Amino acid sequence: MEQKIHQGKNVKRFREMLNIKQEALAYDLGNDWNQKKISMLEQKDVIEDNLLKQISAVLKIPVEAFQNFNEEQAINIIANTFHEGAVANNSGHINCTFNPVDKIVQLYDEKIELYERMLKEKDEMIIRLEKLINK
Repeated sequence: MEQKIHQGKNVKRFREMLNIKQEALAYDLGNDWNQKKISMLEQKDVIEDNLLKQISAVLKIPVEAFQNFNEEQAINIIANTFHEGAVANNSGHINCTFNPVDKIVQLYDEKIELYERMLKEKDEMIIRLEKLINK
């Protein structure tokens, strides 16, 4: 059974990875927003495209991450890559198209890059908040 992608959970997941509170996201989204509205938003399966674009701009995470990220699917891809290391071609024959260890290292490197970017964003957010507090 294919698990449906839950965009609200993805917003929450990335917001938490960036260590951004619901109140801070609400503040960045504008006067119409508050913590309770963010909480309700994070429970929605599907979020309107224009709102996803706003959230994407604030969190500096691509819109596609909210639309496509499925943790179970990501884990399955890694597991299948590691165990099988092979892909069926059109004729039905199975050919090894990559080294599974290389694939895992690549995924690990991509994750490190994402975390480094998130840490940088967090530092920039702290600086912005400090400037706001000092005004």
